[in-house]
Amino acid sequence: MSILVGEEIGKALADGSIRIEPLDRSQVGPGSVDLTLGNDFRMFKKKFKVYHIKNDSRFEDITRTVHVPDGSYMVIKPGEMILGITREKITLADNISGRLEGRSRFARFGLAVHVTAGFMHPGISNHQVLEIVNLGHGPLALYPGTRICQFVFEKCDGHARYQGRFIEQVKP
Repeated sequence: MSILVGEEIGKALADGSIRIEPLDRSQVGPGSVDLTLGNDFRMFKKKFKVYHIKNDSRFEDITRTVHVPDGSYMVIKPGEMILGITREKITLADNISGRLEGRSRFARFGLAVHVTAGFMHPGISNHQVLEIVNLGHGPLALYPGTRICQFVFEKCDGHARYQGRFIEQVKP
């Protein structure tokens, strides 16, 4: 696999092998595309019990949804994890995959934007869920519309298409 950079990202956007909706061209960088934080979140219910992690476990059972209007913010406390989602829907050809990465400007505050499961399969067509954790020492306010993370594109050897549980996700 090889990482698409600069002109190659532009070519893939132009020929439709990468589609990002909506996209402001200023989001395209030399080696990635910045993605913005959406308005919908999932917060973990504050219960003191054991959550069993098994193949049929459902995160929906231990979280609640929260909508944050534009201009407002979501506070995340130190040590807290929430789920967010990107405003952008990403559609990849069956020979392009990618990785979600945080941005260093926010990591310096202690914000981990995508803790695990950062690999995005070839052929996806959905919004990206973000596993957001505050590793800092004080509360952080997150604003919808902030360029919160970046997507790095990789050219695959061969072709495949994601068919998993989150194939059409639009909410966190």
